[in-house]
Amino acid sequence: MEFNSFEDLLSYYKHYVKKCGFGVMTQRSERSENQSVRYVTLGCLQRGKARNKNSNVANPCQTGKMDCGFENLTFFEKDCRNYIDKARYLRLGAVGAGALRDYFMRMQYKNNGFFVLMDLDDDGRLKNVFWADPRSRVAYQYFGDVVTFDTTYLTNRYRMPFALFVGVNHHGQSILLGAGLISREDTETFTWLFQTWSQCMDGIAPKAIIIDQNIAMKNVITIIFPETRHRLCMLHILKKVPEKFESYATYRNGLKTQLMKCVYDTQTIEEFEECWDGFINTYDLHENTWLKSLYAEREH
Repeated sequence: MEFNSFEDLLSYYKHYVKKCGFGVMTQRSERSENQSVRYVTLGCLQRGKARNKNSNVANPCQTGKMDCGFENLTFFEKDCRNYIDKARYLRLGAVGAGALRDYFMRMQYKNNGFFVLMDLDDDGRLKNVFWADPRSRVAYQYFGDVVTFDTTYLTNRYRMPFALFVGVNHHGQSILLGAGLISREDTETFTWLFQTWSQCMDGIAPKAIIIDQNIAMKNVITIIFPETRHRLCMLHILKKVPEKFESYATYRNGLKTQLMKCVYDTQTIEEFEECWDGFINTYDLHENTWLKSLYAEREH
């Protein structure tokens, strides 16, 4: 759920809690330099214990405080996690999951080579689904040397990660090599997804696969495709550069340019190492955790 302004957010929740019979207050908030609200935490008006400043104990001040807070809830973390798991499975809803199943059944009826596999939990609820049409399966036989795997897309309505396997054909065009909807991005889910994709492609592993910086994804690829070269997506890495370095005074006065030079203008290992050492020393970035992790990752 998104709001255009903090005022709209507050108005919505005040209206909601009024209907539910309790009040709401702002517990914490932070504003940016231009005074726009960066984040805000809203809480129940009855949360916390009352502080009676009246010294006359026979005539205490009235208060609505009832020590209402998460510490006093009658359910535990395990219950919360179970609920979250259930919510993940049911994100599509019974109607959405049924419509998806019916669509795939029609596609399989029309296309003999259409591949689909749906992952259900013990109660028959949809967790994950993968599919690939005959064209994608044939294309992989010719253009499956290098594959990009990406989960950065989210469906607008259901907010489930949309997982794409993408290759490049002889015209330099991106081609779809399979797709899936997954309930989460963890080791168990990625194991199911990569095993299913491998099954769809007759067990033929790509020579190289490009992913983002996801530890679970990386570990699963090492197990499922042990002979496949694993590389990080340059686009995802460079998107993080402003976030990591904009606070540096030298970011727009040489730091960014020097970093891009190391990335794009070096052709050999020796050239890169020399350029990288100069970059780190010039801007005193020896203790930058993000750069250290990237540098260590280059060897794998």
